[in-house]
Amino acid sequence: MTETPQTPEPTTTAAPAAPKKPAKPIKPVAGPARVRKRHWGLVVSFAVITLLPILLSAFYLWGRAADQYASTLGFTVRSEEVATPADMLSGLGGGLAGGGSASRETDILYEFIRSQEMVRQVDAALDLKTIYARHHDSDPLLGFDPDGATIEDLTSYWQRMVRISYDSGTGLMELLVLAFDPADATRIAEEIFEQGSTLINQLSQIARDDATRYAQEDLLIAVDRLKYVREALTTFRLQNQIVDLTADIQGQMGLLNTLQAQQAAALIEFDLISETASASDPRVAQARRRLEVIEARIAEERRKFGSGGGSADPEGVEYAETVAEFERLTVDREYAENAYALALSAFDVARGEANRQSFYLAPYITPTLAEKSQYPQRWLILSLVALFSFLIWAITSLIYYALRDRK
Repeated sequence: MTETPQTPEPTTTAAPAAPKKPAKPIKPVAGPARVRKRHWGLVVSFAVITLLPILLSAFYLWGRAADQYASTLGFTVRSEEVATPADMLSGLGGGLAGGGSASRETDILYEFIRSQEMVRQVDAALDLKTIYARHHDSDPLLGFDPDGATIEDLTSYWQRMVRISYDSGTGLMELLVLAFDPADATRIAEEIFEQGSTLINQLSQIARDDATRYAQEDLLIAVDRLKYVREALTTFRLQNQIVDLTADIQGQMGLLNTLQAQQAAALIEFDLISETASASDPRVAQARRRLEVIEARIAEERRKFGSGGGSADPEGVEYAETVAEFERLTVDREYAENAYALALSAFDVARGEANRQSFYLAPYITPTLAEKSQYPQRWLILSLVALFSFLIWAITSLIYYALRDRK
């Protein structure tokens, strides 16, 4: 067998080994946790900030706070729209139609219930200070302090004890009246409804008066103007002894037309006589004289109408001025009569609209009489105190540790 020659392996020079880094010392295993001062600080702060307020609140709510009774009252402001005779004839309305909610009046009533004036009126009727100060000695936080109390203090306490829920969309208003006695709560709710009804009636009356006042003033002015014009026209007729100037003018025109017809007949007769008789004939002179008299009368009648009068015809000018004055007074009378008719119609319309806008307070929940106490809501108040106390403690602790870690 032939042996395969083996290639000799190249010889390599070994690189020097890198120096080893010294090993880090291993820290000892942490021992069991121990309570330190900062931990005791958290426990103490939790007890002071969270537990102590909870215990104090529970003690006061169940040991000192007096029971409160609620009376519920719900109402809305309505308007009665009375159908006019025109609506009834056209079949557009009935005798009475319930109107929608009067939003503006409801807004006014909402502010009035919360106002100082409402508190003053209810206090005068029921003596609110005595009602709400009944348990002040044993319950100083939730009771009313009557010593040196002003109407502003009573109003502030009133807004705590009378809670209003108002829906502006539907116009419904609901009141929750609190008192330390169920009968007192009901009496206060009834008095609120009574005072609210009085206010709504006053607003309704003011609306009716405003709707008719201006129309009535215009009507009175129109009546006075019509009286003045008629009196002036009567005085004019008495002074000039004319009842109807139109009939007088028609009579004058009829007389003038008759004279003109007679003038035409006299001219024809004069022409006929002049053709057949001599100038010395007495019939010619008589016909001429008759024609001259007719012409003079026509001229006299025309001067009454001021035709060609001027300063030379004072009688004609006077009659023309009389006619002009009569026409002016007639126009004034017609204008005053039309203005009076319009003012009377406007007054009737305004009075009808005022009668259609009559507001009243419609209750849908009459004042209730409580059989058990539901306020103060002790568990709810205690839960809120616990929640906010815990949040205050937690936030305070986080702030403390955040500042401590930055050092």
